[in-house]
Amino acid sequence: MRKVKLFIATSLDGFIAQPNDDLSFLKLVEKEGEDYGYAAFTSTIDTIIIGRKTYDYVVKEIGASHYDNGERDVYVITRTERPDNGRIKFYTGNLKELVTKLKSEEGKDIYCDGGAEVVNELLKNDLIDELTISIVPILVGNGTRLFKEGRPEQLLEFISAKTFDTGLVQLYYKRKK
Repeated sequence: MRKVKLFIATSLDGFIAQPNDDLSFLKLVEKEGEDYGYAAFTSTIDTIIIGRKTYDYVVKEIGASHYDNGERDVYVITRTERPDNGRIKFYTGNLKELVTKLKSEEGKDIYCDGGAEVVNELLKNDLIDELTISIVPILVGNGTRLFKEGRPEQLLEFISAKTFDTGLVQLYYKRKK
């Protein structure tokens, strides 16, 4: 069975975005030639699940080719119907049903690229199998929290921690069954 993997960055105080969906604090740890394991991680997946706000931000900042490389299916979770664009599908249905279906199909693993609403809905339904959380060395004070209240307790198995000279710390956990 395919796994759902979260690969996400957060501030030390637990925010994935500052107010107004500002992600500029992530630039603090940008370093030429350093991708923090992203290329190796994406080689293990062939499907991405992403919230619409996160998708729109990445398309604006990096470009549509970041997701639309023709090698993977992308499900943008949205409340507003939009026509599909190649392998990018704008999904307005039940997220739990979609992920349960995707996990049962053949293929590589599934990457949850955020945002917080999608992450927390998947956690509520116990659908995230692995978590790679990169901690950026900043306290941003407020914004969008990575983990929200109202989800069940879930035990995790610590797998590894890696530090980088930029101050970023990357934690890797698997869900305990």
